Amino acid sequence: MAIMASIGGLRDTYAQLKTRMDKAVDDFRKAMAAVRTGRASVHMLDGITVDAYGAQMPLNQVAQVHAPEAQLITVQPFDPSQLGAIEKAIRGGDLGLNPMNDGKVIRVPVPALTQERRQDMVKHLHRILEEHRTAIRNIRRDGNDAIKKALKDKKITEDEEKRSLDEIQKLTDNEIKKMEEMSKAKEKEVTELK
Repeated sequence: MAIMASIGGLRDTYAQLKTRMDKAVDDFRKAMAAVRTGRASVHMLDGITVDAYGAQMPLNQVAQVHAPEAQLITVQPFDPSQLGAIEKAIRGGDLGLNPMNDGKVIRVPVPALTQERRQDMVKHLHRILEEHRTAIRNIRRDGNDAIKKALKDKKITEDEEKRSLDEIQKLTDNEIKKMEEMSKAKEKEVTELK
């Protein structure tokens, strides 16, 4: 049981911090999934939006995406009239992919990564990790400020303040550790030659 959650003046603060940190980790998880490895993954196309029906729509809302082989992604539009728009969106998606349209399905071959490209991907992973570490630390700072304000407003005691600050630090460390482990696993995936 969280110490802060049991202190009346801090219950809401703790819930908000935990929610914000969980969102940051979830956002990090999504960013990791979108990073390209040497294998085809349906998540590689998560960032693609298609100009369909007069609006920008996520690819997975206008087509079914599959990765039937390690080096191939297939995209089957729900509406065949959208084939051209989907192909154009994938081509313009800055992923270095070259989609091929056979009139029914778009096949997207996923080329193997060069060593240089792998190193760029690792640098990109480190940038994403650092951005999300900073986000978690900013959330921690907001929490620490809220605790200090609660002490100043005499809603909590000095002991409760100290325990709460320690708890936020532990929460911060755990969330950052989770992200570092995900990043290490993804880095291994990117650097392994297949």
